[in-house]
Amino acid sequence: MLGALMALFVCGLAKAGDSLEGIKSRGSLRCGVSDGVDGFSVKGPDGHWRGMDVDFCRALSAAVLGDKAKVIFVPLRTSERFPALKSGDIDVLVRNTTWTLEREATLEVLFAGTLYYDGQGFLVPGKSAVTGLSQLDGKTICVIGKTTHEADLKAVFHNRNLHLSALVVESQEKAAQALFAGQCAAFTSESFQLKEVQLKAPGGPAQFTMLPEYISKDAEGPVVRRGDDEWFTIVRWVLFTLIRAEELGITQNNVQSRQGRGSGSSQGLWSDEDGLISRSLQLQPDWKVRALEAVGNYGEMFERNLGEGSPLKLERGMNRLYDRGGLMYSPSF
Repeated sequence: MLGALMALFVCGLAKAGDSLEGIKSRGSLRCGVSDGVDGFSVKGPDGHWRGMDVDFCRALSAAVLGDKAKVIFVPLRTSERFPALKSGDIDVLVRNTTWTLEREATLEVLFAGTLYYDGQGFLVPGKSAVTGLSQLDGKTICVIGKTTHEADLKAVFHNRNLHLSALVVESQEKAAQALFAGQCAAFTSESFQLKEVQLKAPGGPAQFTMLPEYISKDAEGPVVRRGDDEWFTIVRWVLFTLIRAEELGITQNNVQSRQGRGSGSSQGLWSDEDGLISRSLQLQPDWKVRALEAVGNYGEMFERNLGEGSPLKLERGMNRLYDRGGLMYSPSF
């Protein structure tokens, strides 16, 4: 009996390291992303991928493989994302996916942390005179199927005794087409997706407006398979590295000069003088430096892809650092 238990234990350990071993032996990271969401993951005409999720994948590749270019981006529709992760077709899912208990419990996945905080709102035609949720009673609302948005929409309308007529579509593009064609009175999704659709509206952004009311709070982040503990830890702490670097003022440009400074404190970023942490993670000692050289800190990623340096020009809001009125912070290193 003891021998059988030990065998199961050894098998469990082997399984837990499958992702990292596979990535290293393959020489590439397979990262599941959206099939086209501005600010998060879009493949340009030049074949180059851009976006917040894309940058995180590159940081992860730089940390693990020493090269941010060793990423294979796998575009996935909403319905494909978890099956692709579970089957091993991708190593990590970084596809603006909302963190929920139901998903972790029933799909046997783990969210490594929060890359982006958002909330679910509504985009309506400016000429409709709709100013609140109650005015959408009985009207058709576009929503992407098999998402938390669909479930939250149903729950809110039920709780408020409003009649829901939903037009369920498979993608943001389909929702935008239906909204622009007048097939639905509103489109509900996360605010960044609503902003993207608004910017593409025929006749200009002023033709549509976002309602001030939000019906959910969403934490979105990278996802891995349950039981892959070593890989889970790496994904989580690459994310925290990007956040902690912003807290300390370490950027893509100054990371080399700041390397090692403050290494004696667990609050610092370089608290691995003897290399024990790096060896335990099976990574090179400079993995944090490589991640930051690849994409910069969290704030740099946000501003470039979603903030003032992007067409979306989103406010950071909840995605500010904790000491600047937001929710972002890193545990101690």
